Amino acid sequence: MQVLSLIGKKTYQKHGFLQDGRRVPLTGVAVGGNFITQIKKLDKEGYNSLQLGIGTNKKAKKRLVNHTKKAGLSNTPRFLKEIEIDDTEGAVLGSEINFKDIFAPGDTVDVTGTSKGKGWAGGVKRYGFRGGPKTHGQSDRHRAPGSIGQGTTPGRVYKGKKMAGRMGTETVTVKNLEVVSITDDGMLLIKGLVPGFVNSYVVVKKTGENKKHVALYQEPQEAPAVEEVATPQEPEPVVEETPVVEEPQVEVVAPQEETAPQEPVVEPEVKEEPKEEVVEDAK
Repeated sequence: MQVLSLIGKKTYQKHGFLQDGRRVPLTGVAVGGNFITQIKKLDKEGYNSLQLGIGTNKKAKKRLVNHTKKAGLSNTPRFLKEIEIDDTEGAVLGSEINFKDIFAPGDTVDVTGTSKGKGWAGGVKRYGFRGGPKTHGQSDRHRAPGSIGQGTTPGRVYKGKKMAGRMGTETVTVKNLEVVSITDDGMLLIKGLVPGFVNSYVVVKKTGENKKHVALYQEPQEAPAVEEVATPQEPEPVVEETPVVEEPQVEVVAPQEETAPQEPVVEPEVKEEPKEEVVEDAK
């Protein structure tokens, strides 16, 4: 069994840079969660194919719920699509298909989806009509379609005539897109634009491989700072302190010894002797 197609969900659109410096448009298509809901074989249906389902339908009809229970699935898929394969050998009903076994960076794919609805549009917007002349008195013919046929012969308008009508809501296939990168959760980053609105379902089919593939530029990631986690310290054992009762201090006064009264010391008087005056004789 060789599966080349998977159902995907158009998730977002953005731009990115390749390693050679080119800026390219990118479309994110989630292809994870493809389950086999039915196996059609050559001897019974006349051809070999797998019916794949993706998503979850919370308001499914009873006949669709019973169809899903036959595959052993608990949830009813929201979108079902049949994929043709060469051989059904190895296909297990209710199993999930791994997207990593099919797609890889550098693969070329064709994406099929339903284009956005534009509502009622005229010939200028719908088919690119040129419109009428803008001068020489043409006041209301700028976006007119012009003549739609001949006169008496054939006397009618041919079927398929390009005229105003409802535009969009058609099955469109964009070919030769390139898978630039694949994330671990099943997100394909496809270089280019994909038909349909955001959250619409598309079919991605692998068609080949680009030998000149240039990988997507990834900004270098800085190592996150490791926060030091303080190890919890063991609480110290609490020792209950016994209250100390202070004893009242008693002042002890030593008895003073009685000493005999000291008698005053009387110093003896010293009598000064009269000095003799010496008279020098006049010469």
